Amino acid sequence: MAIKPKLKIIPLGGLGEVGKNMMVLEYEDDILIIDVGLMFPEEEMLGIDLVIPDISYLLERKEKIRGIVITHGHEDHIGAIPYILPQLNVPVYATKLTMGLVKVKLKEGKALHDAKLKVMATGVQFPVGKFRVEFFPVCHSIPDAVGIIIYTPIGTIVHSGDFKLDYTPVDSKPTDLSRLSQLGSSGQGVFLLLSDSTYAELPGYTPSEQVVAETFDRVMAEAKGRVIVATFSSLVSRVQQIIDTAQKHDRKVFIVGRSMTETARIAMELGYLHDPEHVLGKVDEARSLPHNKVVYITTGSQGEPTSALVRMANRDHPHVRIMKGDTVILSSTPIPGNEGLVNRTLDNLFKQGAQVLYSTVSKVHVHGHGSQEELKLLLNLVKPKFFMPVHGEYRHLTYHAKLAESVGIPRDNIFVIEDGDVLELGPQGGKKAGKITSGNVYVDGLSVGDVGGLILRDRRMLSRDGMVVVIIAVNRQTGKLVGKPDIVSRGFVDMRESKDLIEASRDHVAKVLDHAGNHPAEWSYVSGKVRDTLSDFFYERTKRRPMILPFMVKV
Repeated sequence: MAIKPKLKIIPLGGLGEVGKNMMVLEYEDDILIIDVGLMFPEEEMLGIDLVIPDISYLLERKEKIRGIVITHGHEDHIGAIPYILPQLNVPVYATKLTMGLVKVKLKEGKALHDAKLKVMATGVQFPVGKFRVEFFPVCHSIPDAVGIIIYTPIGTIVHSGDFKLDYTPVDSKPTDLSRLSQLGSSGQGVFLLLSDSTYAELPGYTPSEQVVAETFDRVMAEAKGRVIVATFSSLVSRVQQIIDTAQKHDRKVFIVGRSMTETARIAMELGYLHDPEHVLGKVDEARSLPHNKVVYITTGSQGEPTSALVRMANRDHPHVRIMKGDTVILSSTPIPGNEGLVNRTLDNLFKQGAQVLYSTVSKVHVHGHGSQEELKLLLNLVKPKFFMPVHGEYRHLTYHAKLAESVGIPRDNIFVIEDGDVLELGPQGGKKAGKITSGNVYVDGLSVGDVGGLILRDRRMLSRDGMVVVIIAVNRQTGKLVGKPDIVSRGFVDMRESKDLIEASRDHVAKVLDHAGNHPAEWSYVSGKVRDTLSDFFYERTKRRPMILPFMVKV
């Protein structure tokens, strides 16, 4: 009997980190990709704008890739598309609103012209190479989010996408539990479940969006002045809640911020945002209205320096200035690493005299991911043979694996893997089968992938200890040193206050070069020697190691 080939599951992003989600399924000569996300840079990634997955593995197997399927329109699932799709040039499958947001991304990245984009409805099966794919609705913090059922030659795979179980969602489209239950109890059953682990640490259930609607209702009823709500530009359902509540309290709504305006426009065009009473207005109309009739929706809930809310808080926004009597709602929780920026924004808003509501003090936000009880319910409904937690840092994946064990999935059938690990699955079991090249590709301005680890290390060094430039004059004929070297410091020491240190370092370099005998003409020798001796000299005197750049001038 012929042995069936193995199915390979290879995460290129999103496992062991939050963001840049990208998953590869490979069977014989067919590759299917799920999501193409980005991640925002961490603090030590100096000067980096965005981080996207390393796709070297895919570029080597370009002819095998049959398509990309997208679960929903958040940046961490579609943000890398303008950088990656032109390199792969394969069809992209997504639901209507998600595809609208994908088009915006591709248009911004001047990559829309040749893209093969296919809008698919939920509940419809379509072929992608040897795989058959079906989208099913899930509830998340953006409409049109889906999970994916993938029928493969060795069994059915369910990928949950980002999901929660909200029984009263804003768009009235809850997670399709009946479809999952059907799969779980069918004769074939579910071979493998890949499920969202973002909030696997949190006990209980994620609250419903209705909690936020009630808070908005109370605030708009009580606020004497303007209400300003900051949230993620992609939270279309949150924007709908604000429009509905403003209409109830006879207020007009104005959207501020380019990304949010664009997302709202697309959602409105595609029928995912409704404004039957024309509550939405143009920003300049707000000036002529009494303050208690105005609601602004804006970006900047993460304290991003160039965002509308931060510019308002710094009195730098062309249309809106915070004033006494304003109520500002931060309808989000800080992404890990952004706490400092968010706190600074909160302080500035308080200084301007606003009343500020945020997640620590009021129920102004609920997140879009299932907590432990929802994750267990999904596991119980799907009843998978094998389980692999996805989307989350390593601790989230580990917590989710323990939850799976607690509902009866054998430990040997649970696979906790990270980016770049190759999981090979056959009908009877699976194992990690090596590692492929994966990791971060940095986007810095217009350059993609040109900035590597060495450049970042240099930037960190410069930011920490500054730099010292050593200018060495040598005689063009003899190659001998002419006078003492000049030394210029930036970000290391104050040249005026540290004259003695600079003078001593000039003498030190001169002495080293004098001892070098006839070597000065060999520049590689000279620069290496200067770098080493000055580095030791400065460390001895200051306990700091600036970047040292020697230059030779022939005179």
